[in-house]
Amino acid sequence: MNELPRTRRPGGRSARVGAQVHQAVTELIGERGYGNFTVGEVAARAGVADSSVYRRWGSLEALLTDVALTRLNARSPMPDTGSLDGDLRTYAAQVAREITGPDGPALLHLAFALSSSGQQGLLAGDDLRAERTRQLQSMLDRARDRGEPAPDAYDVLDHVLAPMYIRVLFGMVPLTPDYVDGLVDRLL
Repeated sequence: MNELPRTRRPGGRSARVGAQVHQAVTELIGERGYGNFTVGEVAARAGVADSSVYRRWGSLEALLTDVALTRLNARSPMPDTGSLDGDLRTYAAQVAREITGPDGPALLHLAFALSSSGQQGLLAGDDLRAERTRQLQSMLDRARDRGEPAPDAYDVLDHVLAPMYIRVLFGMVPLTPDYVDGLVDRLL
């Protein structure tokens, strides 16, 4: 009897396990900090077997890298308001909400810790910056296509995102709407 090939269903068991494991990592980082838990503790918190975590990610470092890249990149979609000013203000407000939300500080601490944790962490940091830069560049390219002058993607990182990240990492919150708008004003 011929069997049909198995196909992965988006949103099926695999997606649920991934989400549970990511949430467990985020919670453990928030509670204990980077490097203070094991794959076994992640698996127990997520309600899955250790072998499931190892099979999918291979190591704790690879799992942490995946969490940082997935959670930080997926949370801030690029707005399209019709103007660069509107796009930047909307995007900056989204980022401010996300990094000050329940998981935000833990994820920023994870991204920071990974960048100083060896070769794999450096690569994860490079991947995270490249993805953020790609996202920003798409917004800036749209603005240029509309005939608007637009800054460089690194200027947005340096003048809008970095100050917010630093304030959250050092506990200097809240990021008020006036503060966030002021960052965009100074950039533009």
